[in-house]
Amino acid sequence: MNTDPRAVTAGATLLRVALGAMWVSHAWFKITAFGVAGFAGWLDSLGLPGFMAGPVIALELIGGILILAGFYGRFVSIALLPVMAVATWVHIPNGMIFSNANGGWEYPVFLLAASIVHALVGDGVLALKSRPLPFAALRSAAQA
Repeated sequence: MNTDPRAVTAGATLLRVALGAMWVSHAWFKITAFGVAGFAGWLDSLGLPGFMAGPVIALELIGGILILAGFYGRFVSIALLPVMAVATWVHIPNGMIFSNANGGWEYPVFLLAASIVHALVGDGVLALKSRPLPFAALRSAAQA
């Protein structure tokens, strides 16, 4: 593959910033539109534990900030996968398109994929503390 490393780095940076901003905006939306209590009630109405509302909002907000900053962003993206997997599960009955009533599953699935890609390609430039995933170190050791 003959890819310009500058383009790859720029793409990784753009992905990290967009993904981090998405997590922060989702947390902020829950806080401002529903509040923790409203989000808890919605989770309860789905048969999910309402007491998870605060932790989910905190994970989204703190995780988004960490991804934006590039502070172990790859690991944070992996840690947030269960949150987006549950969001996907919640939206599957609504159909594919996210503009459907109550939102479809297409956007959460895209965000799952974007999170996995971020974990695989890295944080790009201007990251505070970027580290390779453990399996990358194993691969490098095997190639030596």
